[in-house]
Amino acid sequence: MSHDPSARPGAGAFVRELGVFDATMLVAGSMIGSGIFIVSAEIAREVRSPFGLLMVWIATGVLTVVAALAYGELAAMFPGAGGQYVYLREAFGPLPAFLYGWTLFLVIQTGTIAAVAVAFAKYLGALVPWVSAGRRLVPLVIGAGPDGAGGWDLSLTSQRLIAIMMVAVLTYINTRGVRTAKWVQNLFTVAKIAALALLVVVPFLGLANEQAIEVNFRGGRFFGGAPFSLATLSVFGAAMVGALFSADAWNNITFAGEEVKDPSRTLPMSLVFGTGIVIALYCLANVAYLMLLPIAGSPQGAGLMERGIMGAAEDRVGAAAVQVLLGPRGVFLMAGFVLVSTFGCNNALILSGPRLYYAMARDRLFFRGAGILDRHGVPAWGLILQGVWTAILTMSGTYGELLDYIIFAALLFYVLTIAGVFKLRLTRPDIQRPYTALGYPFVPALYVVAAGAIMIDLLIMKPLPSLIGLGIVLTGFLAYAAWRYLERRAG
Repeated sequence: MSHDPSARPGAGAFVRELGVFDATMLVAGSMIGSGIFIVSAEIAREVRSPFGLLMVWIATGVLTVVAALAYGELAAMFPGAGGQYVYLREAFGPLPAFLYGWTLFLVIQTGTIAAVAVAFAKYLGALVPWVSAGRRLVPLVIGAGPDGAGGWDLSLTSQRLIAIMMVAVLTYINTRGVRTAKWVQNLFTVAKIAALALLVVVPFLGLANEQAIEVNFRGGRFFGGAPFSLATLSVFGAAMVGALFSADAWNNITFAGEEVKDPSRTLPMSLVFGTGIVIALYCLANVAYLMLLPIAGSPQGAGLMERGIMGAAEDRVGAAAVQVLLGPRGVFLMAGFVLVSTFGCNNALILSGPRLYYAMARDRLFFRGAGILDRHGVPAWGLILQGVWTAILTMSGTYGELLDYIIFAALLFYVLTIAGVFKLRLTRPDIQRPYTALGYPFVPALYVVAAGAIMIDLLIMKPLPSLIGLGIVLTGFLAYAAWRYLERRAG
């Protein structure tokens, strides 16, 4: 089937606008959102030791870079629009590819955008008190009891309104063409990498907190008191959810392969460079946290040292760390930084997703309008559709719930896609491979085994959100059958 956008009358064409730097910034910008400043609190509460906290981030980093190395081979083989959807289609056929695209639209991409938008609004609330989850502009609670308690809160709050407005603004920017979106992306990604690097470096310049150093690194307290056991390993796997979410979306550059210059070279390079830069910053950021704050603490603590990483107010570990350095004004500085970070992150996510929906639509497995490029060379209807569904998710779920649903589904398709490297080596050995996965077959196999083990662990430790994530994937079978039926009827 042709994937030439000019096949439709009046359609535009993709513009190859993204070089190595642009693509690397898209990878890094997709990854760095708000998670690195928040999720370490929850991880610390689960692993309860500095060593455990750092090992969760290191393990996440290893898995992410290993996956990126494997994806580089697929990206160089199939450098067109659609990325991971195309890889799954070529390796396993249209049904698994559709299940991924359907899940991506339903929760992975849109759910991530919604979660990042809510985090943006939450941090804006630190600067503008009017923005609050408790400020209901249009109250709506379904199923509340006689006393008003309980029920499903669908109220339009000022926080949700700001989150939706952020998505709307970025969707509009992306309808103006990939060149405009690229410059927004580069500006915000460079700014947040620089700021995160500054946070990493400062504690090593003689500004570390001596109390935190004593508690976290001396007297054998670094490793914690609990002996290693199978139960400890299970907790460790479940604790990786937050870190995996924070390191996710690195694969988004593959969706925009048709807009990348020299894609067979640029895509693998940007995947490796982008993930490597971000993972290094993430691990060092957690070292910085441990040099500024004790890991143990309680939300009821009187001050930053008493609350520590575990009890950081609203889990804002990054804000607490900067506050140790700069005092109360540090909260406002960190809030501003997270606003920049989340804005840039969502720009990358909003840009990328519709390129995959475009590939699905060209296969007649998604709304046909998503497969048409406008005069700016962008799938505008796909952008609008994504924005509308994201707004609905923003109104219906919380950051934490979306996070748990997303990770299980995302891991499932990462494992399947990397398994596709093995499948294509067997079934299509003669296809040109400008780049081959480093350490094949052992390194890609490491990811499949490790990620598979984490998925099993999540089913045991967090069964409800994991099963919901799996259930969302399974709804794709019905959607696939419906699309095939409608296409047959249409002739």
